[in-house]
Amino acid sequence: QVQLVESGGGSVQPGGSLTLSCVASGSKFPIYAMGWYRQAPGRQRELIAQITSGSNTDYLDSVKGRFNIFRDNDKSTVYLIMNTLKPEDTAVYYCSIVLGDWPHGSPYGSWGPGTQVTVSS
Repeated sequence: QVQLVESGGGSVQPGGSLTLSCVASGSKFPIYAMGWYRQAPGRQRELIAQITSGSNTDYLDSVKGRFNIFRDNDKSTVYLIMNTLKPEDTAVYYCSIVLGDWPHGSPYGSWGPGTQVTVSS
């Protein structure tokens, strides 16, 4: 089973930037669609960005134009560049294999530990 480990979170002021990384174990990473999810306190986990095996990308409207997902198959890593961060972006961020097409894809496999992003002045 693929193991996922997220990193790169932190505390930033509104308008700041962060880059999250997610490293996957195993050799099948290139064939998977991958997604970044987030879960804010008291809210359900939501899929915010997805990248297919062919590097096609989709984004939730609330992050479109501010966030960028990309992958490095040689490193079995998917990244999320987050710019112009807002307080409402505060959440724990997770990556996952995604089965199905945007925006109805479902997470597959075990969740990693996630990485906390806090946006506050």
